[in-house]
Amino acid sequence: MGLFDFLKKTKEEERQTLDQGLAKTKQSFFQKLTKSIVGKSTVDDEVLDNLEETLITSDVGVETTLKVIDHLQERIRRDKYISTTELYSILRSEIAQLLRQPQDAFPATFESPMPASPYVILVVGVNGVGKTTTIAKLAYQYKLAGRQVVLGAADTFRAAAVEQLQLWADRVGVPIVQQGMGADPASVAYDTLQSAISRKADVVIIDTAGRLHNKVGLMNELSKIRRVMQKLVPDAPYEVLLVLDASTGQNAIEQARQFTEATDVNALALTKLDGTAKGGVIIGISDQFHIPVRYIGLGEKMTDLQLFDPEQFVASLFE
Repeated sequence: MGLFDFLKKTKEEERQTLDQGLAKTKQSFFQKLTKSIVGKSTVDDEVLDNLEETLITSDVGVETTLKVIDHLQERIRRDKYISTTELYSILRSEIAQLLRQPQDAFPATFESPMPASPYVILVVGVNGVGKTTTIAKLAYQYKLAGRQVVLGAADTFRAAAVEQLQLWADRVGVPIVQQGMGADPASVAYDTLQSAISRKADVVIIDTAGRLHNKVGLMNELSKIRRVMQKLVPDAPYEVLLVLDASTGQNAIEQARQFTEATDVNALALTKLDGTAKGGVIIGISDQFHIPVRYIGLGEKMTDLQLFDPEQFVASLFE
């Protein structure tokens, strides 16, 4: 048994955290769904119209909602008849399908063998979405798993960003490389990677500036960070992780659109799911951008950041 094993959550505890974190989303979704089929025994046009409204107002998004409705209409044409009781199981299957995105390129768990050493994660996202705390929780989870972690404070646009990451690094007990406000982010990233290599670290997590007012500037900055890191680790970064606040609903989808246009995002983290009824946004984001949701934030504790499991998510939502 490792030194920190007693701090890790069991599978049952993780499931309980997921159930509690999705409670507001589940209550809101099923209240609306129940109203959409009240007094009906079969799925007809009126039920479909009501269901469409339910999905859109649950922040699933218009594009994804229309896809679900189209599939249901095809099913009705084929089977001629769908009971409202069957609707639940069909919806569950549809949502599970929309959430399935390939995750083969990433470690399956925090304890899994790493595909590279050091394993480099570049974190992007606007200010206020929980980017810094997500980095801290990632570092904590990897440290719990026995990994050596190094943080890089490449969000040099705000002095507070560097200070916050330094504070979290001290709390988690992992080293951080920083050069203060106004430093060249690419230089910080390079030094972080160099330090990680010399320390024989397993995981490197690099914070970047959380602004989108100038998409071209952001694109150039992230491209430069990538280029300088690849001088030391040719395939870095392995994860370009976009952090989104689930409680912002459709605004999170717009942020995803802008960041995916600015850089090669290949993983998503959805934070603050426990404090919102807008968890349906995960479905729309996963479907529209075909980028796997890697992590979900379900509370304030360090262990409340979980690796996303689509099957568990759907089970928790529908059970």
